[in-house]
Amino acid sequence: MSGPSRRVVLTGSLTAALALGSGTAHAAARLPALVSRMTLEEKVGQLFVTRVHGHSATAPDPADSAANLAEFGVRTAAELIAKYRVGGVVYFGWAHNTRSPHQIADLSNGIQTASLAGPRGLPVLIATDQEHGAVARVGGPATLFPGAMAVGAGGSRADAFTLGRISGAELRALGIRQDYSPDADVNIDPANPVIGVRSFGADPRAVARLVTAEAAGYRASGVAATAKHFPGHGDTAVDSHTGLPVITHSRERWDRLDAVPFRAAVRAGIDSIMTAHIVVPALDASGDPATLSHPIVTGILREELGYDGVVVTDSLGMQGVRQKYGDDRVPVLALKAGVDQLLNPPNLELATRAVLAAVRGGELSEARLEESVLRILRLKARLGLFEQPFTTGAAVDRTVGTAAHRRAADQVAQRTTTLLVDKDRLLPLSCRTHPRLLVAGADPQSPSGTDGPPTAVLANALTGLGFTATALPTGMEPTAAAIERAVAAAKDADAVVLGTYDLSATSTQLTLVERLLATGRPVIAVALRNPYDVARLQGVHACLATYSWTDPELRAAARVIAGRAAPRGRLPVPVRRADDPARVLYPLGYGLSYRDYA
Repeated sequence: MSGPSRRVVLTGSLTAALALGSGTAHAAARLPALVSRMTLEEKVGQLFVTRVHGHSATAPDPADSAANLAEFGVRTAAELIAKYRVGGVVYFGWAHNTRSPHQIADLSNGIQTASLAGPRGLPVLIATDQEHGAVARVGGPATLFPGAMAVGAGGSRADAFTLGRISGAELRALGIRQDYSPDADVNIDPANPVIGVRSFGADPRAVARLVTAEAAGYRASGVAATAKHFPGHGDTAVDSHTGLPVITHSRERWDRLDAVPFRAAVRAGIDSIMTAHIVVPALDASGDPATLSHPIVTGILREELGYDGVVVTDSLGMQGVRQKYGDDRVPVLALKAGVDQLLNPPNLELATRAVLAAVRGGELSEARLEESVLRILRLKARLGLFEQPFTTGAAVDRTVGTAAHRRAADQVAQRTTTLLVDKDRLLPLSCRTHPRLLVAGADPQSPSGTDGPPTAVLANALTGLGFTATALPTGMEPTAAAIERAVAAAKDADAVVLGTYDLSATSTQLTLVERLLATGRPVIAVALRNPYDVARLQGVHACLATYSWTDPELRAAARVIAGRAAPRGRLPVPVRRADDPARVLYPLGYGLSYRDYA
């Protein structure tokens, strides 16, 4: 892949170059004049960040072209840019934006070429959700790191910075300049269905330290980090994708818990903050979600916390923000609340027309729009997008998924594995006394481009460490037949390694555990996602928490099982008893070490 020619760059960005001059500081100084010359339609377009279907800006597959036509009235990303003048685009795997590194870079360049050819020649801020761990829109061969809760278990600010620096460098090489990460939520509800292991943990000060470290890493690589989800989504049993959560914290509790990481992020100069579609009556008694709340976005975030950076909504296609108001009112109310970027509206045409009508009708002033447009353009200028909006194939080759980056991810992962149970000092396991291993359990879908499902990754890693390990997936809810197959296989093994995933009181995974224990073989459980699984696994001989199931985390767990590395992680959340949630089973900071046996 080669980048756009110098002629294309100069032609496409001529207007912006004349308006802004050269150099980031010079460009930023001239932005107010540029905004004053923009049409109302151009200003409105800059506020929107939209999805688009397809791997190419000009030649998507027929199905993606048809999807774009149905949703946007155009067939390609280039046509979408020309029609709506959007200021941002967000990439998703399901939209076929992220197939391979060179394809992603080509798509980014195509989007920038289309935008620079417009009347004002403005670059696009391309974004994605690359949290790592459970949420990674860009898969392998890009480097995949452990997720936030795993990093929280490691507790290292240096590791959080490394994650941000390397992830940022790879995203930048792909043409992605805004990442909706890190997650600044303080997760204190074990049943939280939407945050959970995406959070660094339950200690607000520890979360704050890791949020600011990761954000600093992204900034060092020239990518805008985004602290989310303000004012704090860590204590809810409702998923805002499907409903409207209500957070019942008092103002004092919010100040002491949820606000701490966001205050730290603001003090550190975070580039952007994402709002949550949650109701917090102590902060706004109107019943409006925070995304649409002037008291929360302007009164607290802007005025009390002093934040003047870019505020972006969570996706406007989520039910949490659509439950009370129609899709035509949501973007208008978000802007009135003080938001800058309107992310992924379900109907871009309707949303655009609604904002235009609100300005022309006097509900929104053009001056209010210009405040947000100026913040967005200043961020683009700070990222250097006016000077160099394109990436190159050479940048992809020298940056994305390099051996050094992958080694760094493995090193970070090695400091996160948490040993919670080890009866009779079964671990570390010896390939001399337990040479044959059965690796069974759940196989949650892994990010694209990984080495395979968890059972296969664990089995391969353990085989590479001297064991004879056989993978036998049993599913998220094992059937009676799957359980019988696992029991039969266990009888021919010396020990069983069992991956668990989000155990509930009624899960048939527990039946599988009981039947495997009845064989008399040692059972080593690996909690693939939530460390809370251990509360329902008190009968197993050993239990480790990996906090997610990307390759580095699973390889690290295998090395701990085999004694090639010591378990170094400590619980970043407390684990309560399954039979008495009022009592703590394992406290914050708990974790066994092989040194304890010395």
